[in-house]
Amino acid sequence: MQEKLRALFDLTGRVAVITGGAGLLGRQHAEAISRAGGMPALVDLPAAQPIATAASLEKQWQTSVAGFEADITDPDQIEALKDELLARFGRVDILVNNAANNPKVESETGDQFSRIENFPLETWNADLAVGLTGAFLCSKIFGAEMARRGTGVIVNVASDLALVSPDQRLYRKEGLDEDQQPVKPVSYSVVKTGLIGLTRYLATYWAKNGVRVNAISPGGVYTSQPDEFVQRLEALIPLGRMADVDEYQGALRFLCTDASSYMSGVNLIIDGGRTCW
Repeated sequence: MQEKLRALFDLTGRVAVITGGAGLLGRQHAEAISRAGGMPALVDLPAAQPIATAASLEKQWQTSVAGFEADITDPDQIEALKDELLARFGRVDILVNNAANNPKVESETGDQFSRIENFPLETWNADLAVGLTGAFLCSKIFGAEMARRGTGVIVNVASDLALVSPDQRLYRKEGLDEDQQPVKPVSYSVVKTGLIGLTRYLATYWAKNGVRVNAISPGGVYTSQPDEFVQRLEALIPLGRMADVDEYQGALRFLCTDASSYMSGVNLIIDGGRTCW
């Protein structure tokens, strides 16, 4: 019985592409896959140094981790990446669509560009290109390869803000006029909501080809944010705290392994209960 249970959560021999792999959660996803015996392939822009990050993690964990430089908004680069992965490993089993721009609430110059009246079109386009179009392109190219083989898993990283609107009171600053108050930009919610729609679409599209597609909606991760912000947010969460950076590893491993073999088209919400209120 124990052997069977361990086998359900095992990823030995499976190759997992993680976009935005050199970022905060990308590394956590990679660790979850690596600890399960899988082979994480970190994909990120050259500036994020995915190759150096992979080498560092490989040394730290004493397991195999690979890094690849690619712009996921460019279909030619994704096709080239797929070819490189297949030539090197012979297979792609898992795709974690994790990459996203996280648009800032405030600019360094103090102007409130985040408010929708001021939000730049070029920022909107860039955010959607990475977070939504990039996920579509990676799913299209890697998902088609999985469907051809008759097996595979796609996990889209959404957010609790795909389910509820940002509570803009979290970002308020005393003494500012209403039209100067910082807000969470609109593009973040739109991208994350779109990923859930993409999840449902792909889950039915490739169901007969053995490709399962699910989403995960994490809540906020504590990364030494200002105390006032943390206190405001924690007041909205039934568990009374933000997530630790490694608290989504179990859910990611579950969705990538055979432990979730009868799950597809689902959005797994892990937000400390925030969306219950």
